[in-house]
Amino acid sequence: MSALVAASDLARAAYCPRQLYYARRDDDRTPPPAVREVRALAFDYPDLLDATDDELASRPISVSPAAYRERLARLRERDDWDALTDPVARDELLAGKDCRGVAHKLVGAPDGEGDRPPVPVPSLVSPGEPPERGVWEPQRVRAVALAKALAWEREAPVLRALVEYPAVGVVRTVRLTTGNKAAYRRALRVARDLDFVPSRLRDSAKCESCTYRERCGVKTWSLSSLLGR
Repeated sequence: MSALVAASDLARAAYCPRQLYYARRDDDRTPPPAVREVRALAFDYPDLLDATDDELASRPISVSPAAYRERLARLRERDDWDALTDPVARDELLAGKDCRGVAHKLVGAPDGEGDRPPVPVPSLVSPGEPPERGVWEPQRVRAVALAKALAWEREAPVLRALVEYPAVGVVRTVRLTTGNKAAYRRALRVARDLDFVPSRLRDSAKCESCTYRERCGVKTWSLSSLLGR
C-alpha cells in the first residue's frame, strides 16, 4: 500500500474501520454508474436551473423539480456561484504530505494574499444527501484531507473545502477547525494502523446500507424481531 493514504479511505475509517478493511481487500475504488450520474449534476447547475419539470425528472435528483429549482436559485445567490459553475479544474488528483485524493472541482478563490496567486478551494461532490445542518463526519474528514493535500502542493494555507450535494442542490462549507482537523488525524491513524479485522459495530444504523453487511455478518433488527426477542 502507498505511503500516502487515500482520502476515500479516511472517510471509510471515520465511518466504520471494518468497512475500510473489506474495501481494501476488494481494492475496487471505481464509483458505480449511479454515483457518476449524480456527480454529473454538479457540473450542470446553470442548465438545471432553467430545465423543465420533465427534464429534471429524468435526472437523478432527490427532491421535486420545483424544490430543486428553488434550491439552485438560492445557490445562485452565493458569492462563489460563478466559480462553482466554472471551476478552474475538474477531477484533480492531489497529493499531500500524508494523503492523496481527487477533488471533483477546484473552485477559484476571489483573491490571493500579497503577491501570491489565489489558491482555489477543493470541492468534494457527494452522491448522497446532507444532514439537516453541516456535513457528515466521513465527508468532513475527506474534505479536510483534500484541503491539506492542496495546501501541501501549493505551499499555501487552504482554510476550507466544499462538499456539494447536487442531488438536492445544496453546497456546504467545511472549515479546517480544530475539531475537524482532530477528526482527520483520528481517521488517519486508523487507516495507517489497519492491519487486522476491526470489531463489528453494534446495533448501528450505519450497517443497514453497507455494501459489506452480509460478509461482515452484522445483524440488523427490525421492529418486529426486536419485539419478539
